[in-house]
Amino acid sequence: MLGLLFTAFKKKRSLEETVLKIQQGDISLRNDTIASFKPFIAKTVSSVCRRYIYESDDEFSIGMIAFNEAIDKYSPDKGRSLLAFAETLVKRRVIDYLRSQSKRKEILLDISLNDDDDQSHIYIDNENSVQEYEQQKEAEKRKEEIHLYISHLQDFGLSFEDLVENSPKHADARKGAILIAKLLMADDDLKEILFAKKRLPVKQLEGKVDVSRKTIERNRKYIIAVAIIINGDFLYLNDYIKGAIHE
Repeated sequence: MLGLLFTAFKKKRSLEETVLKIQQGDISLRNDTIASFKPFIAKTVSSVCRRYIYESDDEFSIGMIAFNEAIDKYSPDKGRSLLAFAETLVKRRVIDYLRSQSKRKEILLDISLNDDDDQSHIYIDNENSVQEYEQQKEAEKRKEEIHLYISHLQDFGLSFEDLVENSPKHADARKGAILIAKLLMADDDLKEILFAKKRLPVKQLEGKVDVSRKTIERNRKYIIAVAIIINGDFLYLNDYIKGAIHE
C-alpha cells in the first residue's frame, strides 16, 4: 500500500513540475504533454457527449483547447490535481459548445413501442427529456453489447466471473496481455486457430512474444477475452481496452 501511495505521489509531483515548465514557456513539452493526454481528453469529452468521440470530431478539438487552457490556468495552490481541474474545464467548454450548436429546441424522435405497434412520432421540446432519452438508448446499447459479448465468451467456456478472477492485477501485466491479444488478432493463422478450435495457440504465441509460456498460460482467459473484443464490433468494450493501455 505504501508503495502505491509513493508512486501516486511521484506521478502527481512530476505532472505538476511538467506544468510549471510549460507555463514558463516550454512549447515542445506542452505539445508532448497534450499529445500524451489525448486518451484522457477523448474519454472526458465522450462522457459529456455520451458517445465515442474521435479525434476528427469538433468536440475533441474543443476538448484539446480546453485542456491547453487548463494547463495555463492550473495552480497547485488551489488544492486540486491538474487532471481534476482539466476534467472540469473540458466538460464545461464542451457543454458550452453543444449548447451553442443546439439551435433546434424541437426534436423529432421515432420510438417503436413494441414489435406489434406502429411507430409513434413524438415531439420533445424539453432538453432534459432529450438527454434522458439519449441516456436510455445508450444504456440499452451497452446492455445489448454485454449480452452479445457474454454469448461469445460462452463459446470458449468463459464467463464474466472467470474474467474477474483471472484478470491481471497489475497495470503492466494487463497491458502485456492486451498487446498479446492484439498480436494474436493481427496474425491470420493464429486467429484461425483461436476461433476455429476455441483454444489459445500458446505454443505458437510463445515464439512471437517476449514473455514466458507460463505467463501466457496464466493470462490465457484474459487474452482470449480481449481478443474477442478486438475481433468483434464492441464499441463500449473497446473503450475499456484503450483505457487499460493508457492507464
